[in-house]
Amino acid sequence: MSESTPPSPMSMFEDDISTQLTMSPSRARSTPPGSLDDGGVGLSNSQLSHGRRKMLDLVNKLHSTGVQVDIDLPQIAVIGPQSAGKSSLIESISGITLPRAAGTCTRCPTEIRLSRSAAPWQCIVSLRYITDSTGQPLGQAKNERFGSIIYDKSEVEERIRRAQRAILSTGKPIQFFLDNDDNDSLHQPDSSFSLNSITLQISGPDVADLSFCDLPGLIASISGKGSSNDIDLVESMVTTYIKKPSCIILLTVACETDFENQGAHRLAKRHDPEGKRTIGVLTKPDRIPVGEESNWLPFIRNEKETLENNWFCVKQPSSNDLKGNPTWSQARQMENNFFSSQAPWCELEASYQKYLRTGNLVERLSNVLSDLILKRLPEIQDELERSIIATQALLSQLPPAPSSDPRSEISTLLHVFTNDLMHHIQGVADSDDASSSFGSGVGLIQAIHPAQERFRKAIRDTAPNFRPFMRADAGKKHLPRASFLRSEEGYDEEASGSEDDDLLTLSIGTPKRKSRSKDVIYIDDVLDRAVRARTRELPGHYPFVVQKTFIDAILKNWRAPAVTLCKTVHATILEHVKMLVKKHFAHFGQGHLEQRVRSILQTHIKQCLDRAEGHINYLIEMEELPFSLNTHYLTDYKSKFMSHYRAAREKYERADVIRAIEEYNRSRQSSASPSLSKKSTYGVAEPTGIAKALAGLAEAGLSGVVAEDLSKLLPPDRMEPALHIMGHG
Repeated sequence: MSESTPPSPMSMFEDDISTQLTMSPSRARSTPPGSLDDGGVGLSNSQLSHGRRKMLDLVNKLHSTGVQVDIDLPQIAVIGPQSAGKSSLIESISGITLPRAAGTCTRCPTEIRLSRSAAPWQCIVSLRYITDSTGQPLGQAKNERFGSIIYDKSEVEERIRRAQRAILSTGKPIQFFLDNDDNDSLHQPDSSFSLNSITLQISGPDVADLSFCDLPGLIASISGKGSSNDIDLVESMVTTYIKKPSCIILLTVACETDFENQGAHRLAKRHDPEGKRTIGVLTKPDRIPVGEESNWLPFIRNEKETLENNWFCVKQPSSNDLKGNPTWSQARQMENNFFSSQAPWCELEASYQKYLRTGNLVERLSNVLSDLILKRLPEIQDELERSIIATQALLSQLPPAPSSDPRSEISTLLHVFTNDLMHHIQGVADSDDASSSFGSGVGLIQAIHPAQERFRKAIRDTAPNFRPFMRADAGKKHLPRASFLRSEEGYDEEASGSEDDDLLTLSIGTPKRKSRSKDVIYIDDVLDRAVRARTRELPGHYPFVVQKTFIDAILKNWRAPAVTLCKTVHATILEHVKMLVKKHFAHFGQGHLEQRVRSILQTHIKQCLDRAEGHINYLIEMEELPFSLNTHYLTDYKSKFMSHYRAAREKYERADVIRAIEEYNRSRQSSASPSLSKKSTYGVAEPTGIAKALAGLAEAGLSGVVAEDLSKLLPPDRMEPALHIMGHG
């Protein structure tokens, strides 16, 4: 059978909503309660409001689209345990005959839509699929017509039986169940129950304006052919319907069984604890054990298990009555005679008689449903509009339609991607748009900077940790930090302290800054190594191999930081390129182009990594031969280190002379200082200390000598050769 295309839910509202919202509620209750029409079914008399019919038609159209999956539409759900008279009640309302068999008859939801029409009676059977063969939601409901239109009521029972088999057996075409013999042994279902439903659209001049859904009866025990999961499956299916706030629960309770033993009531109370949307129906009043009739009257008086819409009681033909094939009018007359003649029903006060008989129940159902629809129409319209806006937003996120010229489009994408990649390689400023740059607003060059800074510090930390003191003076004499290396070391300009602070920091495990090697090399170690390396050098000269050993020790530590930097940059670039590839190609096709471009770029970047690592190895090998044409840089740093080491030694080795020179310099800045001179016996000031030495040199003809030059007159430092070697390191 061909699949029907459901109309747009919003278009229905645009056509019908104004009419429904302006409908007078008084017109929706034009039929007096309890009236009977021998020519109609249920509440099918001609006095029904036209407005109510229009509202029901609108909701039925919405149900046809499957929008109830996303929006809570008003509906009546008939629930109850097995053998509670649910099928008989539905037959009395709809005027059709449902399939009857031992055990559970209804195995899927059956939606019955009744509408009065001037045309002859007819019934259209359809199947609505909201899940696939595995039970997963389809997202969009699928409606399929099941057979031709039925004009004879006697054919409805067999059509429903065949439709239920088609619902439960998803592996066969629908026509198979329409054409083959109606034999249960030939049709083994794939599942016991299904959320997919059967829809009956019944119309005619003698049909009530009412819609409801018949749900499978709650199972109390499992038969031989049943599954252990059926009890929970049916309860879950019923819960799916009645948990919705706009679902009116029509609860059927059989009077032949104790009320407390019927689980349908507990399930309804769980989801409607205040009883605002539950209508109770007592069935089979003719089977109440003798003497227990009074136990059920408190329900009718709404004194027990109170419900806002009260409890009703109906009497359907018994098994013996059905053997006579009574008409619907005859069945209603038998029901009326029962309640009019049988105690205690006939003895009920007049105010409670309106809760007896099927006609009164249907009238209340119609009123409650129409009131709920009238209340929900504006809310449904708002929910539909919000759903449409959300759907449009999702649609806008879909990739564009496939191009008619894919080759040209791919070329354009590659060109734009290449320009964007080049732009990022050249450097982009920080951006708040995380999709246009690496990470959270950081450009490619900025992302590499931290790794470059770590590399610079790691290389600087490979420098030998010289101390211009004897090993015996370790811990007693301290080397101040070189001021000219502050920017390279990474500590503040105002920072003070000595190199030994780093060793102390390492020992307590809380480093303030990354330190160079903690293997300290003292000046006597350097001199000892130089003396042991002498061969045939002139006095005062030492072999270059001594300096080379220190240089080699430095170079062997360069490879690891260099390789680490290379791999870090590789990972950063690779991640950045992946993000750019996703940005430019993710919305093209099914992702194959994105995968292909990413694969090509990953291969190319890996080749670049291999070449970079090879070049690093080449540069390190070149550095193994100590040679430099940058003599200015070498001379400058050698001079700075030599002065730094000499100053540290002089501070300890010639402390008295250094203090005298410093005191002299400070004294010169004051107008009168007793340290510069002393009075002779004749009252004439005579120079002393440094001033006296400078005066004597000037008297000997050595003018222009300053206080700092006096240190050069001291004997040479015996560790001077070691200082020269340390200066080169």
